[in-house]
Amino acid sequence: MSLCLFSGAAVLLTLAAPEITLSWRHSVEHVEWREDWRAVPGGLRLIRAAVRGSGAGMEPGEGARIEDGWWVWAPDGPEVPELWLASSGATGAGWTLCSAGECHEVGKAPGQALRLAPCGE
Repeated sequence: MSLCLFSGAAVLLTLAAPEITLSWRHSVEHVEWREDWRAVPGGLRLIRAAVRGSGAGMEPGEGARIEDGWWVWAPDGPEVPELWLASSGATGAGWTLCSAGECHEVGKAPGQALRLAPCGE
């Protein structure tokens, strides 16, 4: 199952692997946050989260442990049909999407929100 990044109805990017890592810098604390997502029938499941520190709006989740300077945990939330990535342009960076050893930077400039969802959904 592949994942697609949409801007409106247009596909900007197709990620062939069913798992991706989404990373970004927190807009207030300016530390890196990473989430690993897996495509599942009907949507996406968050399988791992990691943050390089803690602070405003970035408390590590339940069961978090330190690994190489990162708070890492396995969230136990529901599947979601899609992820919306909106950018104000005020943070100086967007998101990095990595899949199968290939990474893409998206959403650096303000503009229309991007939608990440299984392709064909």
